[in-house]
Amino acid sequence: MKTRAEKINIITLGCAKNTVDSEALYSQLLTNDFTLTESLDDADIAIINTCGFIDAAKKQSVDTILSTVERKNQGQLSKVFVMGCLVERYKKDLAKEIPEVDNFFGTNDLPNILKSLGAEYKYDLVGERALSTPHYYSYIKISEGCDNPCSFCAIPLMRGKHVSKPIEQIMDEVMRLAEKGVKELIVIGQDTTYYGLDLYGERKLASLLTSLASVKELEWIRLMYAYPAKFPYDILQSFAENQKICRYIDMPIQHAADNVLKSMRRGITRKSTEKLISTIREKVPTIALRTSLIVGYPNETESDVEELVQFIKEIKFDRLGVFTYSQEDDTTAFNLDDPIPAEEKERRKEYIMEIQREISLEQNESRIGMKTKAVIERMEDDNYVGRTEWDAPDIDNEVFISPSNADPLIIGSIVPITITDATEYDLYAELG
Repeated sequence: MKTRAEKINIITLGCAKNTVDSEALYSQLLTNDFTLTESLDDADIAIINTCGFIDAAKKQSVDTILSTVERKNQGQLSKVFVMGCLVERYKKDLAKEIPEVDNFFGTNDLPNILKSLGAEYKYDLVGERALSTPHYYSYIKISEGCDNPCSFCAIPLMRGKHVSKPIEQIMDEVMRLAEKGVKELIVIGQDTTYYGLDLYGERKLASLLTSLASVKELEWIRLMYAYPAKFPYDILQSFAENQKICRYIDMPIQHAADNVLKSMRRGITRKSTEKLISTIREKVPTIALRTSLIVGYPNETESDVEELVQFIKEIKFDRLGVFTYSQEDDTTAFNLDDPIPAEEKERRKEYIMEIQREISLEQNESRIGMKTKAVIERMEDDNYVGRTEWDAPDIDNEVFISPSNADPLIIGSIVPITITDATEYDLYAELG
C-alpha cells in the first residue's frame, strides 16, 4: 500500500500513562501507512496528547495547543487534533475558546481519532505500541483509572474508575516489548497496588510481578505509583524471590500530618505509613523509596509543615518530589477554597526540597562501596552515564561511570559497577 502523503507529529505531555497512549496511537497510524515525524516543522498534522492533572500541567497543555494552532493559522499545518486528559474534563470549553482545533478527543477515544484521519482501527494491534522511549526500557500500563477518593485529585474524573487489564493481556504485551529488545519494564497505573481487585476479587500485583519476572529477556522490573493505603504486603515476597524486580518502589504519600491526610481522604495515618515503610525496609533492606508530597493544601498549617519536615528527616526517603496544591474543579477539596498564597506554597516546597537535598546526599553517600548494576544510557565527556536499579528514568539520579580499557559498552546494556562517590543527586562509579 502506498504511504499517505501527510506527515503526523504527536506531542505527548504529562505522565508515562500518556506516553503509553501515544505509543498505541503511533502504532495504529504506522499500520495505516501514515508517516510519523518527530519534528513539528516537518509535519502536516499535529496531534497533542494533553495533561490536566494540576494547574501547571493544564497551562502547559493550553499553551502548547495555542502555539500549535498558530502554526496552523500561518499555513504551516493543515490540521490540529487534541486528545487526552484535559479534553476529557474541558472539551466544551476548549472547543469554544480554541475553535481552530479540528477535533477534540478524550482519554479512551483512539478509534475516533483514527476515523477522523480516514484511518481504520486495527483490533489485532491492541497491546501493540511503537516505542517512543529508548529501545531498552518501556512502560507497561497494568490498569486504567482509579477508585481512590483523594479529595484533591481529578484523575477519576478524567480516567474513570479503576479497570485492571487481565494478566494474560499484559503478558502478551510484555512479550511483544521483549521482542523489541526491552530489558527494563516500568510498571505503571494510577494505583498499581489496587491491581486485580476489580477483576479477580483480590489484589494480584504479587502474582503479576512474579509472572513478569519469568520473562527471560527482561532484566529489570520497576514498580511505580504504589498507593500506601491497603498496601499488599505479599509483593515484598515477590521482591525477595526475584532479583529482576528492582529494589525500588515509588509510593506517593502526599503528607504526614494526620489532619491533612484525613482531609485529603488518603485512608492512612502517619503511624500506619511509618509502619509500612519500616516493614518494606525490613523485608527488602537495600530498597530505594521514592515519594511525592503536596504542600499548600487548604487546611495545612505551619505546624503541619513542620510535622511533615520532621517525618521526612526521620524516614529519609531516597528520592522525593514536591507539588504545590492545585485547586481542581469538581473535587471534594474544591469547596475548601485555596486560601494559601502561591508564594507561600512555593516557599514550603523549597523548604522541604532543601531538607531533602541533605537527606539525598546522606542516602547516596551510604551506597559508596556498594556493588550493583547500571543501565548504560549515553556517553558524556568521556564517561558513561546511566542509572542504577535505584533510579527511574527522567526523575531520579544518574550514575557517571569511568571508562575502562575493555571493549566499549553498548547503550542499553546492564553492567556491574561499584559506587565510588556521590553528590546530592548523582552517583559515581567504576566498572566491576
